[in-house]
Parts: sequence; structure tokens; C-alpha cells
Amino acid sequence: MRRWILLALAPVFLLLAAVIFNTVSKESRQLQVNPIAPLRIDENAAAARLAAAVRMRTVSNDLAPDQNAEEFRKLHEHLQHSYPHAHSVLKREIIAGYSLLYTWQGTDPNALPVMLMAHQDVVPIAPDTERDWQVEPFSGEVKDGFIWGRGAWDDKGNLFSIMEAVETLAAQGFRPKRTIYLSFGHDEEARGERGAKAIAALLKARGVRLDYILDEGLVITQGLTKGLDKPLALIGIAEKGYTTVLLNLSAKPGHSSMPPDKTAIGMMSAALARIENKQMPAGIRGAAHEMFDTLAPEMSGIQRVLLSNLWLFKPLVQHELEKKASTNAMIRTTTALTIVHAGNKENVLPGVASAAVNFRLLQGDSIADIVTHVKQAIVNDDIKLQTVPESSEPSRLSKTEAPAYKAIHRTVRQIFPETVVAPGLMIGATDARYFEAISNNIYRFSPIRAMPEDLARFHGTNERVSVKNYAEMIRFYHQLLMNSAAPSS
Repeated sequence: MRRWILLALAPVFLLLAAVIFNTVSKESRQLQVNPIAPLRIDENAAAARLAAAVRMRTVSNDLAPDQNAEEFRKLHEHLQHSYPHAHSVLKREIIAGYSLLYTWQGTDPNALPVMLMAHQDVVPIAPDTERDWQVEPFSGEVKDGFIWGRGAWDDKGNLFSIMEAVETLAAQGFRPKRTIYLSFGHDEEARGERGAKAIAALLKARGVRLDYILDEGLVITQGLTKGLDKPLALIGIAEKGYTTVLLNLSAKPGHSSMPPDKTAIGMMSAALARIENKQMPAGIRGAAHEMFDTLAPEMSGIQRVLLSNLWLFKPLVQHELEKKASTNAMIRTTTALTIVHAGNKENVLPGVASAAVNFRLLQGDSIADIVTHVKQAIVNDDIKLQTVPESSEPSRLSKTEAPAYKAIHRTVRQIFPETVVAPGLMIGATDARYFEAISNNIYRFSPIRAMPEDLARFHGTNERVSVKNYAEMIRFYHQLLMNSAAPSS
């Protein structure tokens, strides 16, 4: 009997042994770096320059692109005045009226150039929320150790820390081995159609090929990942695609006292309910799989066991990820009902109903797939479908084995010691998506620290960045350029 019991339990023991072996043997992928002396920075002066930029209301508007032209011109003048050494070594071009393209010519014509990106424009303040701010939203106030105001985080913080780093290097007589491009679009918050897209087309026409691009993106968080007590820096190796499907239905209008069995609103409502109830399938793949595989050896407790053995526990992990909106978006193409229009009088049956459904596409899905999915979900051929012109397919996955990714990884570890670095997926859209034709290595990362309570500040109320963190941002870009473009000693 004992023998049969042991034979019956043998598969269990083997499975347990495999789980334990995978958990303890999975090696860390964190690069080991030597400590470096921190770059000396006049933090107060740097903060003041960023604060002044925040006061310029560079709100972009895709319907009125020249609406804040004077504010953008003020920002350009502020950049020229604040960074004289940088402007003495950089070639400056104004693209599409307000976007900026800077070129710092390298000494080696055979070395592929690199590009750092940021954007000048900001989103508006949500109506009737101004009183919820601790400071006036465009005051650019430096208070309690923070630089406050719209754009301090997104994305003037990145733009000005890049320029601070370049100014320091130029003042020191630094000459880059490889050419450095700086791309500062003016309408990223309005899809980047005029700015970044035009810059990408210009560089492509000139035959420019880039070793890598670093744009805004994922940040450094702490306290958001169960099982990880260290800060986590996620470097976006891809971004999701974007499309909105427009649904239009025509019906016979009439008096509400004699309604037909099926009305325009009823049919459209039923279709939208089916779309929402029939989500695109989830899957831990692409950037999400790479992220979890990298994080596994850095985790503790049950999280380390689960992530080290996704071959066994993937369904359980996926089920948990689907419970939260933020993690669900990492593993599937998301569906969001955003606009519905029908009717204009309470006693008249409308003859037309329309709706918009926004999708953020995961790698592996396409815009054509989404249209097919919606058509199959609504089961109503009377509803006509079309996608918006500004749709974009999901980006490629940039490789984590590339020297460019390792340079960014190494820089994060040098400037933010004890931080765990992993690849991740950028949920939102960035200007970087326009540059895929000229670079295979496109990464999305902002060297900004964010605690859980800070995430609501992004495009929200009380946007701010700490003066200490802003100094770290400057050091990050300074060191990245040293790691990427310094002449061989």
C-alpha cells in the first residue's frame, strides 16, 4: 500500500521539486554598477528655470493649433536664454511652427546617432477644478521642496532636465562621439500629428538612422508592486496601439407615443452592451511576459514563486491581473465606451444614434482585428462601422538585449541605486510611435519618482515634481549621454 501511495504522490513531488528549483535558480537580470560621484547641481537655480517654463501656458489644441502661439515663443526664448552653452553647440530648427529639433554633431560619422525626446505642450486644467489645487495651476511655484504646476511632470520636467544636462556637458567642453538629436514636439497631447510626425518625416527624408530613441514613459514607483520592497523602474519597450471605432445607426424617426419594437437608442444600447461584455482576450505575452520574467528573482514570498513558474501558474496570475484596471490594461486590448449621441427632444424618437468606442491595442492585435471583433459582437448589420483617421497599430517590441537598453538600464542603476529595472509596456500613446521607420530601439522612460498617491497628479490636480527628484533627472540624462555618446578614453 505504501508503495502505491508513493507512486501516486511521485508526480506531486516532481512538480513541487520543479517549482522550487525554478524559484531558487532564476538569476537576477539587474546590471551591477559601480557607484559614481553625483553631478554637482545648483538645485535651486535649476528648479527656478523649470518653474518659469511651467508659467508658460503651452496648452495644445488640435482644432486650433495656433491658439497659444505666443506662449510657445516665450518658451523658446526661455530655452535660449537659460542654456547659452547648449545653444552654442546645438543646431536648432523650428519644425511646423513650434516644434524644436536640435542636433549636436558627433565626432564619429560612422557612429549611429541617438535621440532624446520630450514635448513642450501640456493638457488643460479640468474645468472647475482650479480651486482644488494647492497652488495656482500655472504659477510655477517652488514650495515645500516641490516645483508645482501643469507640465512640471508631463513633460517640461523631462525637457528641461535634458537641456540642463546638455548645458552642463557643453560648458565642460564635452564633444559627443555620436550625433545627439533632441526632439521637442509641440502637440503630443493633441496626437503629435503636426510636430513629432513632421520631425520623423524630415529625419527619414535626410536618411537619418538612429541607434536608439528615449521618449517620456514609465516611471520609478515604490509601494505599487506586491512582493517588491525596492523602487521599481520600468522601461517601456513598446506602446499600445490606438483606435476608436465609430458606430452609426439610422432609424425611422417618429412620435414617442407610437414607438416601434426596436428604436435607434435601444439597438445602439444593446450593441454597446455586447461590446462591453465581450472583451478582447487577455494574455501574458510580449512586454508583460518580459517584465514578469525579469521581476521574478527580485520578488519575495508567493509572488516570487508564481512569477518564477508562469508555465504552471499563468492562469492564476492572469486572473488576478484582470481584477484591476491598471494591470488588466497590460495584458489585453482594452475596450472603453466613450461617446454616445442620440435624440434631442424627450417626445421624439431619434432617427440617428451614434457612439464611439476607444480601443488600446495590445501587441498581436491589429486595427482590422478590432473592426472584425466589434462587428461580430454587435450582431447588427444595420450599424455601420468606421475607424478614426488618427488610429495607430501597436508598436514593435524593442529588444532588452540591445546595447541601448543596457545603457539606459545601467544609467538608472547608477543614478537611482537599489532600484530594480525591468521592461514594461507603455499604456498610453507617445510621440515616439512616429519614429519606428528610423530606429529599431525605441524606449519610453521618465526618471521621475512616483508614490501611489502621486499617480493621480498625472494630467490631474496638483501636478508637481520634487526639487531633489528633478536634480536626479538632470543627473540621469547627463550620465546617459556619457554612457551612450562619450568618446572612448
